[in-house]
Amino acid sequence: MEKFKEIERSIIKTYRKPIWTKFIKAINDFELVASGDKIGVCISGGKDSMLMAKCFQELQRHGRVPFELEFIVMDPGYNAVNLEMIKSNAELLDVPITIFDARIYDYVFGLDQGSPCYLCAKMRRGHLYNRAKELGCNKIALGHHYDDVIETIMLNMFYAGEVKTMMPKLHSSNFEGLELIRPMYYVREKHVINWRDGNDLTFINCACRFTEETGCGVDGTNPLKKKSKRGMMKSLIAELAKDNPHLESSIFSALQNVSLDSVINYKKNGENHSFLEEY
Repeated sequence: MEKFKEIERSIIKTYRKPIWTKFIKAINDFELVASGDKIGVCISGGKDSMLMAKCFQELQRHGRVPFELEFIVMDPGYNAVNLEMIKSNAELLDVPITIFDARIYDYVFGLDQGSPCYLCAKMRRGHLYNRAKELGCNKIALGHHYDDVIETIMLNMFYAGEVKTMMPKLHSSNFEGLELIRPMYYVREKHVINWRDGNDLTFINCACRFTEETGCGVDGTNPLKKKSKRGMMKSLIAELAKDNPHLESSIFSALQNVSLDSVINYKKNGENHSFLEEY
């Protein structure tokens, strides 16, 4: 059996419960895929987006709803080693990627500022939306998983002073007719790692110039170098979970159980509301 077929089989057999079932649950719960959709599957080259691509291929083959896929890889300025790894993994996994040049790193890292991550992420998203639009897509899919969701909740509370998380889907405010979806919403990162290691795969972990200097590289981190804010939050959650095995699920559930009767202020459609309005 060819390697990519073994990998596909592992998703629906070996890792059916922790990955495939969770992927399908998010698709159904949040109505992420509809008949006639053309979905731009955004591939960074990491484990999460590559697994998402394979799950979408399985869904397209065996699902009840017909839809189209475009596997989009944006090259923001990867070094030659990382770009080659993305290409070789796509070939190994039988994922027909389309690579387009963005050269975002050349611009972002030439600016005199601290962490360029926010600007870089914003520009990357804009380029992906634009490319998806050019390809005739009505949706783009990102590989954010369950752990990304709870880390984002904590990051926003600790550093932004707001209760906010990643949504499973949302409409683009700048690209009319385009919608962003996150079908890996229920999949735990540890299960993605198990799938990767169980199939003896190696992916790029973090390939930007800034994070390469702070410890990220090909499939690993350097504990002696400074962690990102997200890395710090990941470590904090893991430490707290040692005493509370339900910690992650409690954080995840918190944003689905918001009691507006016990919130001082909240925002709706960009407008602030106070509990005093109905006091």
